[in-house]
Amino acid sequence: MALKHLNGESKTIAGAAVLLGFFSFASRIVGLVRDRILSGEFGAGDILDAYYAAFKLPDFVFNLLVVGALSAAFIPLFIKALQSKEKEAEAWRFSSNVLNLIGVFSLASAILMAIFAQPLAGLIAPGFVGEKKELVVAFTRVMLIGECFLSLSVVFGSVLQGLKRFFLYATAPIFYNLGIIIGALFLVPIFGPIGLAWGVVLGTFVHCLIQMIGVFGLGYRYQWVFNFKDRAIVEMIKMTGPRVLGLAVSQVNIVITTVLASLLPAGGLTMFNFASNIAYFPIGIIGVSYAVAIFPSLSEYAETKQIEKLISAVSSGVRQVLFLIVPCSVVFLLLRAQIVRVVVGAGKFGWEETIITADALALITIGFFALCLNFLLVRAFFALHDTLTPFIAGLISALVNVAAAWFFLSRYGVLALGGAMSFSAVVNFILLWVALRVRLGTLEETKILRSLAVITVAGLFAGLTIQAVKPLIVEYISLDTFFGVLSQGLIAGGLGLAVYLAITLVFKLPEAQTFTSALRRKFLRGYQPKETVPTTTAT
Repeated sequence: MALKHLNGESKTIAGAAVLLGFFSFASRIVGLVRDRILSGEFGAGDILDAYYAAFKLPDFVFNLLVVGALSAAFIPLFIKALQSKEKEAEAWRFSSNVLNLIGVFSLASAILMAIFAQPLAGLIAPGFVGEKKELVVAFTRVMLIGECFLSLSVVFGSVLQGLKRFFLYATAPIFYNLGIIIGALFLVPIFGPIGLAWGVVLGTFVHCLIQMIGVFGLGYRYQWVFNFKDRAIVEMIKMTGPRVLGLAVSQVNIVITTVLASLLPAGGLTMFNFASNIAYFPIGIIGVSYAVAIFPSLSEYAETKQIEKLISAVSSGVRQVLFLIVPCSVVFLLLRAQIVRVVVGAGKFGWEETIITADALALITIGFFALCLNFLLVRAFFALHDTLTPFIAGLISALVNVAAAWFFLSRYGVLALGGAMSFSAVVNFILLWVALRVRLGTLEETKILRSLAVITVAGLFAGLTIQAVKPLIVEYISLDTFFGVLSQGLIAGGLGLAVYLAITLVFKLPEAQTFTSALRRKFLRGYQPKETVPTTTAT
């Protein structure tokens, strides 16, 4: 009974986004605690440099083989199977076939990479030598075990998404981060630094277990099906091709960024990772959550040829994301030093490292809107069974990122990596937007610009409020302590966000009303708002 309640279907896009956003927030909080523990225990030095570098190789293959196959194709094809005559039986058979294929390839890839971990580590971090390089090798071999669990978990998670059962899917990342924390606090004292890698394995195992329980609770029963020639698998492979190439470009981009960061003085890679991890706090909560929530609906509209509804859903999603990410951008830009100090400013992570990380975060913050909206726009293409356009846009933006990072690295160091990340995201956004606009004819830009005008004014007043409140707090609360810095950030940021929400509600911004309605529906019993998705297009 409890599992049935937790595994209930989300009825609206906004409600699903709020649920996903809430647990993404919880997961990110745990993730920030994780980063604070790591920075406090190890500082910006060789161990964490090796730890973060070791993630790159397993993540490269994982994103290539698993995410490439599933993120673009699984949900649309799973929904198509549900609409067939056999319905659930066909969907479960398709799921088992994908699970088996992904599982075998993940295991084979992990074994192969473990064998060649030594030379591959030299490619990932050419600036690392001696014990630091050997640590990368050791971390990588253990983390590959976790990638196998994560591969299976993504299949189960995709099933839950396709059925709009988001609760267990949303809670799984929390336990993944808890596994890493357990590794840092309890396994490292026993096994040494390699305990960090075993913490990753623990986290991925629980991540998989939770979602597997959810899928079996919906009636799924495992079948041994291993059929490359199945029509759905053939179609998935066709869709996967450009997506895999796009992810390959993305992962190569990450690897090259790691290579460049390894050429910086010790701690450079760690500071950039901390900045990007903090940046992905709002990006994950808002951009990823809304993209995940809207994807099943976009796939359904595309499959049933309801193009007007698809256009309206995309436009509504863009406006909702902008409504949420603009005030977050203001807060992160004006309170970046406080945020970094609270999250990772502990123990061996000093003030100089805090300032560099905060400045890198500021540059990434400028591109928040693009980094968030790209997730949504890409899924619109996926719903239309188009994976080639996102690949081309991603390739161009990756080249821009590498060129910008390389050109400015010697002069600006870590800041060059943050600025390049933000600039390339904007380039990617422009390319995706223009391509989708051409394909659909309209994205209801008039409505978006109308909402953006109110959002911009409200964001400006939120920023002025934050700047006015910050010095007032210093008169009453000392910033020499963790709680002092935290209090300044919470009070100033909270008042700024309150002003923003008040202004948008006064102007009766539809996105503000949708957001507050979704909150009431999720957290106030008995409140049942209606989903407000227009059914006609506008130019």
